[in-house]
Amino acid sequence: MRAVVYEGGGRIGIQDRPMPVIQDERDAIIQVTLTTICSSDIHIKHGAVPRAVPGVILGHEFVGRVVETGKAVKNVKPGDRVAVNVETFCGECFYCERGFVNNCTDQHGGWALGCRIDGGQAEYARIPFADNGLTRIPDSVSDEQALFTGDLLSTGYWAAKIGEIRPGDTVAVIGAGPTGLCTMMCARLYGPGRIIAIDTDEYRLNAAREQGLADMTLVPGKDDIVKSIQDISDGRGADVVFEVAGAEDTFRLAWETARPNAVVVLVAMYEQNQILPLPSMYGKNLIFKTGGVDGCYCQEVMNLIEAGKLDARFMITHRCGLEEIMDAYDIFEHRREHVIKYAVTPESSHAFSEREAAAVERSRT
Repeated sequence: MRAVVYEGGGRIGIQDRPMPVIQDERDAIIQVTLTTICSSDIHIKHGAVPRAVPGVILGHEFVGRVVETGKAVKNVKPGDRVAVNVETFCGECFYCERGFVNNCTDQHGGWALGCRIDGGQAEYARIPFADNGLTRIPDSVSDEQALFTGDLLSTGYWAAKIGEIRPGDTVAVIGAGPTGLCTMMCARLYGPGRIIAIDTDEYRLNAAREQGLADMTLVPGKDDIVKSIQDISDGRGADVVFEVAGAEDTFRLAWETARPNAVVVLVAMYEQNQILPLPSMYGKNLIFKTGGVDGCYCQEVMNLIEAGKLDARFMITHRCGLEEIMDAYDIFEHRREHVIKYAVTPESSHAFSEREAAAVERSRT
């Protein structure tokens, strides 16, 4: 099969790889029907994810169709359409039992797919702990609607959940990229008074306004961000700040825009260490909550998609096949053509293989 592989040293490429096989009775094999590129893939490419293994197949945000399951898998069967969870988790360890699945203590726990074990920028993928890592897609939900369930929407949902948003709050979201847009979308579920989107990309800010995700947009370098937020909040600042950009100055901007006793959620993945200037922020009594999505709410996210309360399809600005993905990486990394997200269709997704047909038949007998 064809797959996108992290080759190390800032290189990725398309390679021929063996078909994945069941390695554990809790595994499932899926045929990938739609996948995408994430900013985390770019971080891996440039060596900013130390745990990433050279030679791994990239991709951790994808949907597909179950081909085969291990004998211990109960929740899905061959033929089911499924969304894949970005997190791999056992469901039984100290952290999993408390919902902190990003910290699962299994050797493949946490973010493993497309980082430490082969992921979904390929024609097929093996999913460990399939009962935890796969969410069935309802017939009324398309692949494009479901594509972001396991990562972007899960991240936005998790961030909004831990942000402690109360009705009427002023919420600032720094970064209007895909994760920032999904964070705004999920923050809306909590009934804030206003959502302020902050980014240097006015095209993405326009998208946030047009989709009803942001009530106000601000551009660093053009607007005085801190003053503008204070002016609309009786001089206080934002009640909740989500830092989703991970740029050079955005960590500082996050705590500067927050009012005293606010919650600051750090969703971004930083490539450089950040400085916590405690003397400068003394007396603000801020609560910081740091990143690493606990992606254990996929069923809730899928229910909201099915109900029409979450719809991230507008983010798909570009589409291509797997053989065109190297050009897509270049466009995505350098943010050309106003790209937000790609929908990538592996060639194998156009037909059921003999292997799949046999597995479906076995499941019926």
